[in-house]
Amino acid sequence: MKQILVYSDSLTWGIIPSTRKRLQFGDRWPGVMENLLNTDGHTFRVIENCLNGRRTVWSDPFKPGRNGLEGIEQVVEMHSPLELIIVLLGTNDFQSMHSHSAWHSAQGIRSLITSIRQAPIEPGMPKPKILVVAPPPIQKPKGPIAPKFIGGEVKCVGVAREYMIVANELDCSFFDSASVTSSSEVDGVHLDKKQHHLFGKAIAGKVAEVME
Repeated sequence: MKQILVYSDSLTWGIIPSTRKRLQFGDRWPGVMENLLNTDGHTFRVIENCLNGRRTVWSDPFKPGRNGLEGIEQVVEMHSPLELIIVLLGTNDFQSMHSHSAWHSAQGIRSLITSIRQAPIEPGMPKPKILVVAPPPIQKPKGPIAPKFIGGEVKCVGVAREYMIVANELDCSFFDSASVTSSSEVDGVHLDKKQHHLFGKAIAGKVAEVME
């Protein structure tokens, strides 16, 4: 059995846009991916570590524990052995209380990659490959979360390009989620059920390629 860790935020946790409800595992993209990977005799286990509001390396002034850098080495340690770690973060870097650009968020990804590679895994366990995923750009925020993300559609411009630069420099694989889906038309930030399925199918193909 090969284990894949997904380190992410509400886009992967599966929040249903404009609600506080959660999609079932089989309708979240990690579940879609796991089901597609587990064919032809292969056995993959996808481990979700996804926290609503998680940033790359910054803290939320209103909720504790949203700094993605804090504790990531222990997350890798506790779930090892891992064949692959998928990092999909960044959307919350562009919340209205932050003034970050796409470049800033990419530097957060750089720090996360560095910490992942420093994780104190047990001797003899594999060093996991890393797949960096750029989140879909924020559209004009709508509904209850609009004040939280106002202006995010401007601050996130160029995020895929900046993430790809970092991934290439640090010898990680890269995938741009915007190549297969946009963010939700309902709230402009998250993914709806159909988008989770589209993305899950696409990322399963990318993971199969990375794991060859």
